[in-house]
Amino acid sequence: MAERVVQFSVTAGAPGAGERLDKLVLAELVRQGLDVSRTQIRRLIEDGFVTLDGHPAIKPAMRLPGSAWIEVRIPPAAPSPHQPEDIPLDILFENDDLLVINKPAGMVVHPAAGHFAGTLVNAVLGHDPELEGVGDVQRPGIVHRLDKDTSGLIVVAKSDAAHRELQRQFKEREVEKVYLALLDGRPPTDVGRIEAAIGRDPRNRKRMAIAPNQRGRAAVTEYTVTAHYASHTLVEARPLTGRTHQLRLHFAYLKCPVVGDTVYGRRTPTLPLRRHFLHAARLTLRLPGSSRRTTFEARLPPELDHLLQLLA
Repeated sequence: MAERVVQFSVTAGAPGAGERLDKLVLAELVRQGLDVSRTQIRRLIEDGFVTLDGHPAIKPAMRLPGSAWIEVRIPPAAPSPHQPEDIPLDILFENDDLLVINKPAGMVVHPAAGHFAGTLVNAVLGHDPELEGVGDVQRPGIVHRLDKDTSGLIVVAKSDAAHRELQRQFKEREVEKVYLALLDGRPPTDVGRIEAAIGRDPRNRKRMAIAPNQRGRAAVTEYTVTAHYASHTLVEARPLTGRTHQLRLHFAYLKCPVVGDTVYGRRTPTLPLRRHFLHAARLTLRLPGSSRRTTFEARLPPELDHLLQLLA
């Protein structure tokens, strides 16, 4: 796609005069039918792509003193560094705005050190190359994440507008997430709420840890026991915040870690399982453009369902 140039003028005393530059540019681009965010506009201004009377304007918050001729250059989107791959996906729902995918355990969500291929991003780009650059070039379409060995529901946006709306719902805690987790031992109560801040482990930067409130970020999990076994407990867990490794850390904090979690739980798994028993089973959100909440469900994968049958 070639660079796009938008030009318009503001006259002293007319609507827009005295307004913040970023708000003014955003309003004009939206009026012309462009799908842009205020964050993108700020970046364009700071990077010198917006000029006032031929001079670069690098302060998004500046207010126009009077009349001005404004030019906005919108460079073509940077190509994704990730290669599309023909990897089968279990797509539970798809429309023009998003994909809802049942991710298998063992699949990394986006490329990172040690995992440059075979990720969910590579797979969705293979499914729909138009996702390239949506939301974030490094993580196209990705709205939220699941750990590598966590299976279940994950949402991928197909447009910048959908990406912003879905991220807003997650940020404002309008999305209800329900996980199934099998725990070693039993939590102290059958219904509970865990409030424990989470931060980087100062002894191992690759791990997270329960941290003092002033050093960590607030994290809250609610849970309900759904089945008791001889030495294990099945729970439905609802994370009210979205911290890295939150559920695994919170249940380890209660001294009933997730089965198979060799990082925060037992180094030797107590049951024959090559992954941890954590599955994103239900997800409730509003589809972009809709006022009605929609719930998606993903059944337990065969290896987890089989394990529960052995325990029953």
